Amino acid sequence: MLHITNGDTTVTRLEVAQIPGQIVAWKDVLHEGPVPAERSLEELREIRARYIAGRGWAAYIDVLADFTQRDAALAGFRAHDEVVLWFEHDLYDQLQLIQLLDWFSGQELGQTSLSLICIGEFAGVEPFHGLGQLTPAQLQGLYPTRQPVTASELRLGKRAWQAFCAPDPTAIERLLSDDTAALPFLAAALRRHLEQFPAVGSGLSRTERQILQMVASGRQQPIPLFLEDQRQEEHVFMGDTVFWSYVDDLCEEPSPLLAPTDGAEFRLPDACRSYDEFAAQTVTLTERGHAVLAASADYLDQHPIDRWLGGVYLQGRSRWRWDRERGRIVSSATE
Repeated sequence: MLHITNGDTTVTRLEVAQIPGQIVAWKDVLHEGPVPAERSLEELREIRARYIAGRGWAAYIDVLADFTQRDAALAGFRAHDEVVLWFEHDLYDQLQLIQLLDWFSGQELGQTSLSLICIGEFAGVEPFHGLGQLTPAQLQGLYPTRQPVTASELRLGKRAWQAFCAPDPTAIERLLSDDTAALPFLAAALRRHLEQFPAVGSGLSRTERQILQMVASGRQQPIPLFLEDQRQEEHVFMGDTVFWSYVDDLCEEPSPLLAPTDGAEFRLPDACRSYDEFAAQTVTLTERGHAVLAASADYLDQHPIDRWLGGVYLQGRSRWRWDRERGRIVSSATE
């Protein structure tokens, strides 16, 4: 058997649970950075490895090696009687799931069966964030509940992946206007993805807005900020490394929205002598941070965006904006 799941923690616990077969972690943070349309797995692993390394989250050679090994295991799926996909309900996992469903939709399965475990809750685990919380015994109990992947799930996964990778984010909105019941957690996850687009008025993503609001309310250190951000999410999807990169970006010149209270630069964990030194840092809103949070100034006026969200490349003042009041993506000619 081949098991594919969302990260190293779940892999370790599945191994301890002695679930039979080969276990592979599919641990790309697809909600951050470029995922352009019509790219093969081989092309994407190069694009993704360079992006992740460029953000300083891991060494390029290590990420590429992980992705290459992961993709080789996937390509050899026909050597197994069954492939089991283990995922959960949040954005991080749902993007990985639809990437895999898209890939499998183009394969001849032959004698190999394809199964899915995808949950949004687990009895006795409150709050439930994901499979990594479960004990090996709980994972053993979950294993027999796997269900065959249906044709409807494959079709929807393919359509959803194409929409996520499209250069126009309204492709996601068109998908969400249709029936997505075959993958019951998909719609909420993709809506959360759209909330990461710059907002009308302020230019802030939801994560950026939450950070500024938390700092304004008195949470000024990295760890309390991260923990409170998790509490504010309907479904936790962002790890601490990515989250602290958002804090770091908000401290960037020109016109930073946050500033360390000691007058120095905000330092990520790798730039600190110890984790305690990192955790002891405090930040405060700048004058411009207050103005942008109040939407009386636009973040992107003096801090032009240059980033990807899935298949959408955002630049300048951003053509694509999230309208919080209307709950939809809107377009303007201004970039």
